Amino acid sequence: MAEQTALADIRPGDGEKADAAVVRDALGVGVAVGLSGFAFGVTSAGSGLTLPQTCALSLLVFTGASQFALVGALAAGGNPLTAAAGAFFLGVRNAFYGLRLSQLLALPRAVRPFAAQWVIDETTAVALAQPTRRATRIGFTVTGLSLYVLWNLTTLLGALGARAIGDTDAWGLDAAGPAVFLALLAPMLRTGTERAVAGLAVLLGLGLLPVLPAGVPVLTAALAAPAVLFLEGRRKAASPGRARRNDAPEENG
Repeated sequence: MAEQTALADIRPGDGEKADAAVVRDALGVGVAVGLSGFAFGVTSAGSGLTLPQTCALSLLVFTGASQFALVGALAAGGNPLTAAAGAFFLGVRNAFYGLRLSQLLALPRAVRPFAAQWVIDETTAVALAQPTRRATRIGFTVTGLSLYVLWNLTTLLGALGARAIGDTDAWGLDAAGPAVFLALLAPMLRTGTERAVAGLAVLLGLGLLPVLPAGVPVLTAALAAPAVLFLEGRRKAASPGRARRNDAPEENG
């Protein structure tokens, strides 16, 4: 009801300004993140993937964290199946994004399979920040289109320029993708439980790097969520019992 009242009070001119603001913000995210596709192209080529393989990853997978995880594990000498499994589990989060966005966007059935390709961290963040369905659709579409085009273009340029750059490890370009992912994730960690899951995942991922094959620490870090949620459930279950004992009247001896 409040949303309908707010929309009724917006004049046509105000609506155009609101749309322009959404487009501006969406383009800002799309361009800023899309440029990091260059780092992926260089890193992928440096890990031994061919130009067609590198471009196919960006065209078909199109989720930066998973792409970087895959080529990073391959570059470290990891098993291809393990590397693919790590990338897959990182990409699973997009399915949960889709559950929420499907309600907000309410797209026609014929469009949904194509829109699913753009369900990633950046489009979700921009879409969820919008106050109305129209703004959500604009933000999602502009972010997805600009990021998809620019990411694939810079991936191609990065793969072509990998030879000119030389040793990719010396440039540290493989850290660009994870850095962007963390920058988007950090503001979303609002509760203590969310911060605990993120912190434990980092400890597991980094702590197990020296002892497990490449790609496996990423899979192990996924155990942080059920572990923290289990402990949180135990704590909440124990809290009422302590509260009842504290509220019970003391017996006179």
